Amino acid sequence: MTQTDDVVLLVRDVLGDADLVGVYPHGSAVLGGLRPHSDLDLFVVVRRRTTAGQRQALTDGLLALSGSGAPGEPLRPVELTVAVQGDIRPWTYPPRSEFQYGEWLREAYLRGRTPEPGPDPDLALLLTMVLRGRSALRGPSPDQVLDPVPPADVTRAMVAGIPDLLAELDTDTRNVLLTLARIWTTLATGDITSKDAAADWVIARVPAEHRPVLVRARAVYLGVEEERWDDLLPQVKPHAQYVVRQIERLSPHA
Repeated sequence: MTQTDDVVLLVRDVLGDADLVGVYPHGSAVLGGLRPHSDLDLFVVVRRRTTAGQRQALTDGLLALSGSGAPGEPLRPVELTVAVQGDIRPWTYPPRSEFQYGEWLREAYLRGRTPEPGPDPDLALLLTMVLRGRSALRGPSPDQVLDPVPPADVTRAMVAGIPDLLAELDTDTRNVLLTLARIWTTLATGDITSKDAAADWVIARVPAEHRPVLVRARAVYLGVEEERWDDLLPQVKPHAQYVVRQIERLSPHA
């Protein structure tokens, strides 16, 4: 069995086939293919709300099934999001998420913090990627389960997440730089691309002094360079600030 199979089996065991509508890939898996540092991104649609016990069981299971992202780790980091179909169809903004697991929260999970349901604007981008992928790991095709998300809500959600991204610039540099590149690319072109394709688009449009950090982020993401930032550290924040200014120029929500 693959890591994906193991995660789907956990979801079925915890949530039950009767309540499970479908399990859908998103992220890199549907935007050009998994890269060496890609997470395993899965979206789960259920018929009714989860219990605290179910959310704890998902967290406990995913702590064992998800890789930390450390060099040489055989398992990919898992990002798993659960939503109730009635909370996202018909579509309303902000949508509500039942549960989310991501490796950036591992320490909180180990301290006993179980994710609680609540508003989650990021679902706008996530659902758009699921629908674009047109792929189901379990259940009917996504277009039978989900409503399209208005582009304005995708833009609003992406821009709303920028402060949280910038707060992680020092600790998750590669991912933050690539995500900012994707936001700028999406706002400018209307298309959601892979992170390396977004980096290519941005590299061609920034002044020369802002290119090296994104070239490095792209190369690490593709697995052709080792992750290190000490030599480029003074350039990281100015690059991020430049990209954010371009996003603000394009977005009515900035």
